[in-house]
Amino acid sequence: MLSYTDARLKVIQVAEGRQGELIRETIELRKGLGRVLAEDVTADRDYPPFDRATRDGFAVRSADICGASTTVQVIGESKAGTPFNGAVGRGQGVQIMTGAGVPAGADAVVMLEHTRATNGDVVIERNIRAGENVVPSGSEAKAGQVVLRRGTRLGYAELAMAAQVGQTNVQVYRRPRVAVLSTGDEVVAIERPPGPFEIRNSNGVSLEAQAQLAGAQPVPLGNAPDRADELRALIERGLLEDILVLSGGVSAGKYDLVEGVLRDLGAEFFFDAIAIRPGRPAVFCARGNTLIFGLPGNPVSTMVTFELLAVPAIDIRGGLAARPLPLFKAKLARPVTQKAVLTHFLPARVSWPEGEPVVEELPWQGSGDIAAVAQANCFLVVPETRLNLAAGDWVEVLPRRGVF
Repeated sequence: MLSYTDARLKVIQVAEGRQGELIRETIELRKGLGRVLAEDVTADRDYPPFDRATRDGFAVRSADICGASTTVQVIGESKAGTPFNGAVGRGQGVQIMTGAGVPAGADAVVMLEHTRATNGDVVIERNIRAGENVVPSGSEAKAGQVVLRRGTRLGYAELAMAAQVGQTNVQVYRRPRVAVLSTGDEVVAIERPPGPFEIRNSNGVSLEAQAQLAGAQPVPLGNAPDRADELRALIERGLLEDILVLSGGVSAGKYDLVEGVLRDLGAEFFFDAIAIRPGRPAVFCARGNTLIFGLPGNPVSTMVTFELLAVPAIDIRGGLAARPLPLFKAKLARPVTQKAVLTHFLPARVSWPEGEPVVEELPWQGSGDIAAVAQANCFLVVPETRLNLAAGDWVEVLPRRGVF
């Protein structure tokens, strides 16, 4: 049985080896949030295109400022979008606003709070160095320089960068398509009132949401009953997509049919269990270039295993390198003890009461307890090598995607 880290590495290895050709499409820049660039983006001119002031004040020649109380003659004004067209000579200065172009002859900007006006001139009350409070032309990017590389996910800063260099449209990789299929006779559509021993298909909803948060296009296939023929038909439909994610039917029970159907369809298996709780009976296989994840049916198990295993596959199918798990350290609020020699992912809540992160396990009733995860903002990671943790210990925390 693989550790979750080894299972994750196996997913990455297989996903990279069965990549196939990525599909590209051109979209409007404003619709690019979360998409992955399929081409480099280059600067259309130098940035900034002029020497830019970073403070309100006066543009001066630094060589003229000799100690405190140096008086300079104010000969004009430069504001953003309307520069001063002359040149600054010896003993002169130009009033300037943040973002405005530094006029010819000047090589520094004295902040307004370090000056005082007197008889139409200005007194500089401190020394200044050449280049102070000035961003030189071309220091951020040169014309033709790559400013965003292929394989970059577009966030708000990346969109702003592309907009600045005039990219009204961008070429991106098509979102990987993730088919989502739940299983089980006890599962009914969320629109239908369940019977006394039935449950609504919450896994389908959560997996579709997790797929979207990871950058994929979910393809909902509904629920397959515990009958091999109907399950096979829906799996065959899912195999038309980049990734197929199933929930339920992967344990060793009489009606756990998923692995058998996948084997009959020629899937190649890489593992069928990982050393974690919740989520131990997780399956990973592939047929052709379609990656297949058979996840446990209990909702918390499904959520955890999707994050650990399916997300790196979505990254790779979307044109990204697989992102590392976003683990961080926090101080444990109360002792935690686990018995099973597995890595545990416990619903928890992290806060920063005095500036440092503190994490506390939430009460929960096992891997079917969605209510606990809905109150959690992270999972507390208890490694199999250290099952008894004391209050005050520094531990690893896995944030819930989309919460932070």
